Amino acid sequence: MKCTQGRESIYALLACSLLASCASQTASRAPAIPPHAVVGVQEKQLTPAFWIARESNASKIVLDKRAIAAQNARLRELDASVHDLDAMPPALTGDKVRAWIEKISSYPDEDMFDAEGRKLERSDFDVLLRNVALETVPENQPTRYGLVVKRADLRTFPAPLRGYESADDHDIDRFQESALFPGTAVVMAHESRDGNWWFVVSPLYAAWVEKRFIAQGPAEEVLAYTHKAPYLVVTGATAKTVFTPQRPDVSELQLDMGVRVPVIADWPQDKPVNGQHPYTAHVIELPERASDGTLRFTPALLPQIVDASSDYLPLTRANVLRQGFKFLGERYGWGHSYNARDCSGFVSDVYRSFGVQLPRNTRDQAVSPALNRITFTEADDHERRLAVLRDLEVGDLVYIPGHVMMVIGHENGMPYVIHDTTGISYRGTSGEVTRVVLNGVSVTPLTPLLFARKDSFVDHITSILRVRP
Repeated sequence: MKCTQGRESIYALLACSLLASCASQTASRAPAIPPHAVVGVQEKQLTPAFWIARESNASKIVLDKRAIAAQNARLRELDASVHDLDAMPPALTGDKVRAWIEKISSYPDEDMFDAEGRKLERSDFDVLLRNVALETVPENQPTRYGLVVKRADLRTFPAPLRGYESADDHDIDRFQESALFPGTAVVMAHESRDGNWWFVVSPLYAAWVEKRFIAQGPAEEVLAYTHKAPYLVVTGATAKTVFTPQRPDVSELQLDMGVRVPVIADWPQDKPVNGQHPYTAHVIELPERASDGTLRFTPALLPQIVDASSDYLPLTRANVLRQGFKFLGERYGWGHSYNARDCSGFVSDVYRSFGVQLPRNTRDQAVSPALNRITFTEADDHERRLAVLRDLEVGDLVYIPGHVMMVIGHENGMPYVIHDTTGISYRGTSGEVTRVVLNGVSVTPLTPLLFARKDSFVDHITSILRVRP
């Protein structure tokens, strides 16, 4: 899902000062605060070019296509949070479906509030769980497939109700699980009592989605679509199909970074697409939901000027930096809410543009048995952790409970990161902790950090994921 499945608030808490060397644990004074009030960050550091220029092997391939394919295969084989839809059985058991649903749709352990600040009562959750209709799950059912036709929210319950941890919180909707993108294959495992929602299993997540975003089709058609070639990969933060009044369902359809869409290579160049000549655009094939909910396919135009590629980008450090900075300044969106993304969604979307698949949540990313990672325990002292941080490379992912950051380079002996964060904190010259609300994709120093505004960040790092040999 989003950055964490737990209930902790997400803080990327900044160091008490910039150190000349990562080997020191404390600093004598806090760094100067620039006009934009983000400690330790200069304007020149807000471009990928600055960090690319500091890399001696910026254009060297980190992982080639073959290595990426092998890593993705390991992920599907070894990581329980990932679902291989191509290997789904022809029928689903009731026990399996109920286990998927009960994993997320249940009574909360803490108080929750709606968008108006009203405390949600147990009776409110009774209504939500009644619509889950767990008792109607059959003991055996044919496996049904569909394709996502428009970016759609994945929800904890089959309802649009938002849930927050406090009456004055309107940023982190805890009922938002993730999002699905056009062309994503899903298995429809259960229907809500009101008939408006599917519980779907996607390659990276299982949750509730409104039926209007899913077109149901034969397994062979659905799965074949995800493997069609030739294709385009969206390499910008987002791209949109052209406006067309004739076909509003594929008009200005948003495609996010890493989304792959088939190209209709043999489309006649003199034949209009939805009333427009295609010579200035790519003719792509998109899934469409018919009035009866079934799947069909339709051509659409993606302008040639959009940021897209005929294949996944080469995985180089320079490209990692370029792709990450395309999101700089985007608003934070827990669980891909508010048409944005969160910390784990951010790093996943960046790496997806290289064809690299990552689990959806920080919780799963940080412990995946299929990925190249360094794990820390309580037995690892501060100095050992700092020694590892000195060797961080561009693209490495650093995890603390509930948060992930992507390394972009080093300056003055200190690693810097780009991450999607609610905010940062640092200790000033007199020792007081100052909080800066960021709520977006931001560049900050990494070490030394505070965790929960009091402890050393370094001592709370749980793992480092290295998308490299």
